[in-house]
Amino acid sequence: MTIVDSNDTMFAGRAIASQSKADLPPSMVERMTLILDAFGGKAARLTLEEISVCTQLPRSTVHRILDQLVRLDWVDHASVGYGLGARALGLGGGDGGRSQIREVAAPILHELHMQTGMVVHLSVLDGSKSVCLDKVGGRFAAALPSRVGGRAASHATAGGKAMLAWLDPEHVDTLFGATLPRFTDKTITERAVLHLELNRIRQRQGLAFGLEEAVRGISCVGSAIRGYEGPAGGIALCGETRNAQLERVAPLVVDAAREVSRALFPKRGAPRSARKALSTRAN
Repeated sequence: MTIVDSNDTMFAGRAIASQSKADLPPSMVERMTLILDAFGGKAARLTLEEISVCTQLPRSTVHRILDQLVRLDWVDHASVGYGLGARALGLGGGDGGRSQIREVAAPILHELHMQTGMVVHLSVLDGSKSVCLDKVGGRFAAALPSRVGGRAASHATAGGKAMLAWLDPEHVDTLFGATLPRFTDKTITERAVLHLELNRIRQRQGLAFGLEEAVRGISCVGSAIRGYEGPAGGIALCGETRNAQLERVAPLVVDAAREVSRALFPKRGAPRSARKALSTRAN
């Protein structure tokens, strides 16, 4: 029979605890790197518990470091968990994730153009402006002043208004002054009127119309690509006002935006796709 001294047991316990602490990365930089590496992809979303298990760091340590990373925009925190923030995405792709949005959306934009024959725009918000990431269309596309990389006033375009509608009203107020630039006689030029329009867009489940507000003779319909905590981009169909059947093609724009959103942000949920039914309705 072997007798174990209580002092030996206490010493063994301390040794194990000491060894566990010694196994932790000694520097804050190493711990931050472990946490950032845990995401594994630009669109990954992880809970605090998942990050703690993946990194083998104590939950309290992970929480403390994540708080700092969120404040510095290295990590984004939403209701569905943590994800890489603007700084981390900027280092990876140099464009804050815009190339990923464009890559995912490209085949969907092409299909949307083939279904409707209209010009398709993919855009993202940059302050009060919409930046065009992609433009797909036939010969009529050359007649539109938009271009990839170009900027447009978001309050005057369907895609821009669709994105603005999913921002907090207070955020919209920080982007615009009391009066807004005019481009045609139909442009919204008052911030109060813009808020009324954005409320109508929300009541239409995000569907936005631009009726000759940016360019005379050109009308558009758009819908936002929704991220975890706001708009990640916008898709719009544009055509000549005299020929554009916006109400008819509007469901296709909504479905395309949802499809891109599901691919980029899978934890937002996956609404039932109606692409086949909508395609039949448009033909």
